[in-house]
Amino acid sequence: MDTQSILFLVGVQELGHGYKKFSKDEKVNLMHIALCKIFEPYGYYEYEGLDEDGWPHYKPQKKLPHLSDRQQQHLIKEALIEYFSDIYPIDSN
Repeated sequence: MDTQSILFLVGVQELGHGYKKFSKDEKVNLMHIALCKIFEPYGYYEYEGLDEDGWPHYKPQKKLPHLSDRQQQHLIKEALIEYFSDIYPIDSN
């Protein structure tokens, strides 16, 4: 899977409505939700709450650094690994 597909799935998970057919705009919004969620622990976003349709909203806290495409992909992948590590911790026993 590519990074965008994983971000889409994280967005669906964070929305919490289950999978359904999403419009193109909703897919973009789901990936934005995912980016906000995975960058929240880094201090870039803060969760504000749900809107009347049950979609999560985040408030920017600080600007993301200017990064090359390669650096952006690395940061996203690192944040995704942290996200999944928090959800599915590895038992070291």
